[in-house]
This record gives sequence, structure tokens and C-alpha cells, in this order.
Amino acid sequence: MAGRKETVSDKEILRFFEQSPDHFLTTNEVAEYLDFSKQGTRKRLYALADEELLDFKKVGRNPAWWLTDEGRELLETEE
Repeated sequence: MAGRKETVSDKEILRFFEQSPDHFLTTNEVAEYLDFSKQGTRKRLYALADEELLDFKKVGRNPAWWLTDEGRELLETEE
């Protein structure tokens, strides 16, 4: 795999969503938490959406992201 080594696991990203008091998060909010670029964050979030662990809706030009039931179940089964 080319590019930078992942320093944050998918599970850590999902936990951030689970622990957030907000119902949805923006790419910018997640990028700040991860200390990643918006582009790198967007790729990770879309990959999690492809696995149906996150979902999103475009709000203007920017997606709003939230944890799916499948994402919550994954976190529960891996505790």
C-alpha cells in the first residue's frame, strides 16, 4: 500500500463518532481530531462508509457523517 502508514485505526475513528455528543460530524471536525489533512480524512471516512460503518449526507458541498447501526454493533462486539 502506497502512502503514509495509518496511525489511527478504523475502530478509533468509529469510537470518536460514538463518543461525540453530536448526531453527526463534519469532515473538518474529524480531521482536527485525527490531525490529518481533510483529503486524507475524507478518504478514510468514505472507506468506512463503503463498509457501511458510517453513513453520510451531502449538506451543500460537504458531507455530514454519522455512525451506522453496523458501526455501533462492530464496536459492541469488539469490546
